[in-house]
Amino acid sequence: MSYQTRSKDALAARIAQDIPNGAYVNLGIGMPVLVANHLPAESEVCLHSENGILGMGPFPPKGEEDYDLINAGKQAVTLRPGGAFFHHADSFAMMRAGHLDICVLGAFQVSASGDLANWHTGLPQDIPAVGGAMDLAIGAKQTWVMMDLLTKSGQSKVVKECAYPLTGLKCVKRIYTDHATFECSNAGLWVIDRVEGLSLTELETITGLQLRDKI
Repeated sequence: MSYQTRSKDALAARIAQDIPNGAYVNLGIGMPVLVANHLPAESEVCLHSENGILGMGPFPPKGEEDYDLINAGKQAVTLRPGGAFFHHADSFAMMRAGHLDICVLGAFQVSASGDLANWHTGLPQDIPAVGGAMDLAIGAKQTWVMMDLLTKSGQSKVVKECAYPLTGLKCVKRIYTDHATFECSNAGLWVIDRVEGLSLTELETITGLQLRDKI
């Protein structure tokens, strides 16, 4: 049966749906920042950016950007009423002290047991980019990953064991991808949902992993 993968915006909306009201959430550089655009205006979710923002809002309309107010990826953002900005060191203190309920990060690979690799491919020509990923992955109460399931060459980024340098061990709780949503556990990967038309058997073939179905 044929199936259509989720767009980046559809994936961001799927993640926003699972964030509980009142949560303090960091959105990592790259795809995760799109989640801000899909939280309801009345939501009490407080978004954190590691460069020193609490109460970050969605992206501003085109032409209304203020580049004195940017996220960690140097993109113009907005500030919700009551929001604040502060020193980078204070932001990292929040991250390291366990004050964030959830962080949503991108990844190169995630293992079935929740190991995260997202700062370096290990290749000499690639530039390492640690940023705050290690602090977030360990400091947040829950670490979620948002990524495409497959690389450009068609290899699964959800793997039995990570081949890239690790960011954190057994730190990922959920993996949100364009094909399916997974939950990591000591017993392996559970499938929380998958796109219409994609069977569990097909998903196992794509990932090369034995999966458990929660659907």
